[in-house]
Amino acid sequence: MSRTRTSCAEAPLPFADLRPVPDDDAAPAALPAGRLPSYIADHRARLRERFMAGGAAALPDYELLELVLFRAIPRQDVKPLARRLIDTLGDFNRVLSAPAARLLAVDGIGPAALCELKLVEAAAHRLARARVINRHVISGWDAVVDYCHTVMAHRETEQFRIFFLDRKNVLIADEEQARGTVDHVPVYPREVVRRALELNASALILVHNHPSGDPTPSQSDIEMTRQVEQAADALGITLHDHLVIGKSRELSFRASGLI
Repeated sequence: MSRTRTSCAEAPLPFADLRPVPDDDAAPAALPAGRLPSYIADHRARLRERFMAGGAAALPDYELLELVLFRAIPRQDVKPLARRLIDTLGDFNRVLSAPAARLLAVDGIGPAALCELKLVEAAAHRLARARVINRHVISGWDAVVDYCHTVMAHRETEQFRIFFLDRKNVLIADEEQARGTVDHVPVYPREVVRRALELNASALILVHNHPSGDPTPSQSDIEMTRQVEQAADALGITLHDHLVIGKSRELSFRASGLI
């Protein structure tokens, strides 16, 4: 995180220094000079205390967003902005995963706040990835599915990823192969297999998301999967599964009898 606090109390600003902070999205002139108003400082302290005592479950989405925005906007009441983000984008997850352009279009979001939001998103992705990379995939299937939901479930456009596995079914690489539109992503079976050979992978898991929220595969999804399976099989590479990630659930091609 960009700034570290050692207590729940908001640090006072120097009385004589009224210059705007370069990375601060707030409007300093809107508040009294010299010290953060007590009602804002007290509110922030209470939120921090509630979070430390009860974790994220103790806070609704908009208050969790407030905590994220505190560092980027230190001299302004960010509750209206947090509520505006939720009203505009839907929930905490959708706010974090929203494209930068959509976030910047929300009144009150500037470069500093955008950076804080994307930093939290990146941290969530990295934590989830650490639970699956270089791990045995089949025995840790739940962690794989959780990772896919974290990274892909709330995207507004389709993304196609490939998990490359070694002979022991350990995940050796996780790569984004392509991005597309809201309902289509181009996939080239030859490129999938070529990359598997480069990595000396013995098996694959295909993953893509459906921004509509419904993970039911389309006919083109089914046909593409068959083409990848045929190309991989010809070179002795196993296609373990193809996961389609929706908003709240996923579909496994293997569990559904599609491969």
